[in-house]
Amino acid sequence: MSYLDKARYEIIDNKEPYYGEIPALQGVWATGKTLEACRKELASALEGWVILHLRTNTPIPGLRMPRLKTKAKKEIYA
Repeated sequence: MSYLDKARYEIIDNKEPYYGEIPALQGVWATGKTLEACRKELASALEGWVILHLRTNTPIPGLRMPRLKTKAKKEIYA
């Protein structure tokens, strides 16, 4: 099951009445004029959230990943 399968949607009183969120991932939410538009925006928000966590090497809940280790390059002077 994917995170998008766990999304919750509701209708809110707004010019973009559809609201969706992934409760397991803080800050991953979207709105849209239609349910399908909201789903597309939510998928885009999820993608950005995952990219940010990969770039900053922070854990993603429910995803087992090894922590990345980087080695500092030693400069060699001739």
